[in-house]
This record gives sequence, C-alpha cells and structure tokens, in this order.
Amino acid sequence: MITIGQLAKYIGVSTKTIRVDHDKGLLPEPDRDTSGYRRYGANDAIDLIKIRTLAEAGVPLARIRALRSATDEEFQQALREIDDELTARVRRLRTTQGRLRQLAAGHLAPLPTGVDVHLKHLAGWGFTPRWVELQRDLWILVFATHPDRAATLFQDQAETLADPVLRQLFLDYDQAYDLDADDPRIDDLAHRIAEAIRERYGPDELPQLDAASEIPALIQGTVNASSPAWQQLDRLIRARLDA
Repeated sequence: MITIGQLAKYIGVSTKTIRVDHDKGLLPEPDRDTSGYRRYGANDAIDLIKIRTLAEAGVPLARIRALRSATDEEFQQALREIDDELTARVRRLRTTQGRLRQLAAGHLAPLPTGVDVHLKHLAGWGFTPRWVELQRDLWILVFATHPDRAATLFQDQAETLADPVLRQLFLDYDQAYDLDADDPRIDDLAHRIAEAIRERYGPDELPQLDAASEIPALIQGTVNASSPAWQQLDRLIRARLDA
C-alpha cells in the first residue's frame, strides 16, 4: 500500500490530478488508515494508468467513467474503437502538418503539373498578372476542397480556353477590370458571355456551373468587390442566365 504522493510519482502525474479524478468519479477514493492517510494498492495504480491513458488519447471523461463498469469484452471493444479514432486523427494531423510545411515554404497546396503549365499559357495569351494570380488561388482551393472533381473542372476550363473565340471572351473580361461600371461595353460583354455559356453547356447544365465550389465563388466575390466593372458584369451575366 502506498500514499497518494507515491502513486502520483509512480504514474507520472501530480497529486492534484489524482484528486481531480476522485472528484470527477473516475477513480474511487480509498479509505484512510489509522494514521489518517489514504493508501493505494496495485489495482488503484492499474485503474489510474487506464484513466490517464484514455484521457491522454482524448477520450471524454464521461466515456471513461462509463468504461469503469464495462465488462472485459466491452472494454476491449472500446479500446479498438478508440485506436481506430486515434489512427484517423493521426492521419488528419499528418495532413495538416504537411499543409503547414507547404504554407511555411510559401505554398498553400501543390498544384498538378498541368495546372502550372496552364497558368503559364495564360500569361502567354495576354492575361494580366492579376488574372493569373486569381486563377492560381482558385485552383489551389478547388484541388484542396474538391479533389474528386477538381481535375474534371480544370479540364473543362482548359478546353474552353483552347477555343480562340471563348478565350477572347475571358481576355475581354480580364481587361474590363478598369472600366466604369456603367460603360456600355460591359453590357455587351455580359451578353456575349451569357450566350457563350448557354451554347457550351446547354440549358440543363447551367445550374451546375455555380455548384463547383463555394470557396472559388468567395474569391470571385472578393475580387469583384475591388472592381465595380467586374461586379456589374457578374450581376448582368447571372441575370441573363436566369432569364
């Protein structure tokens, strides 16, 4: 039989931690001996090791308390479930760690080689650095948030820009950034873009265009806010597609 201080030293915790476990009903408090000290035995040490191991694994206190009355079979099943949860958590943490290291290196997420080549083509086709940077941010987020659909979405845009007529519409959109919001060229451009979208996708697929990702839409909305012309273009295009 050992004292609370000896038990704490043996397990590697503080006496305060043991007292908190007593207060929360995780570890039964032993009776005092004739000297007024509480004495702990081997079973108490084993129980405390179980409690602290489960707590360090992130198991909620209520679940730990419930496991005290579990059968051996129930306890082993719970341990397997907790192990699976830990494995999934470790996997998520490793993914997060990788993103942190990429962020520290100046990259939010790696882009496929094809996307990098496409971005270089944009500059060669005459798109402004502002537009190329917008596209880079958009595709980083699409591949990060929609990895199962990103390749298909990217292929669709690459095919669109491979068409000289459609590519010119994107170039005109890019160049419209500095126009006044009431410039008549904006209304004409919105009309041409809406017609091109209808012709390329057809009426049945139009609702899917905005379903690609909420995050790119957020980026586009942020950029639109910096250009009254782009903001007006976006409104006019949507109005024509909804008509």
